[in-house]
Amino acid sequence: HKATRKDVRQATKRRERNRYYGKTTRNAIRTLLTSEKEVATEKLPKVISMIDKLAKRNVIHKNKANNLKSKLSRKVSTIA
Repeated sequence: HKATRKDVRQATKRRERNRYYGKTTRNAIRTLLTSEKEVATEKLPKVISMIDKLAKRNVIHKNKANNLKSKLSRKVSTIA
């Protein structure tokens, strides 16, 4: 059916988009955790915003987003 083919196309496009956003956020988290304290505290709000957007787009669950934000905030505050 036409509708099924269209749904497959849309799902593929959505999956690619979600993978892109997820991957860029994961990379941002990785660079945040490996950076110096001043840089990390500067980058933290931007990374938190990215995580919130993932939750808003239903790429990740909102509880997972909150857990990630909490964990990152704790890690950044303990960087020497």
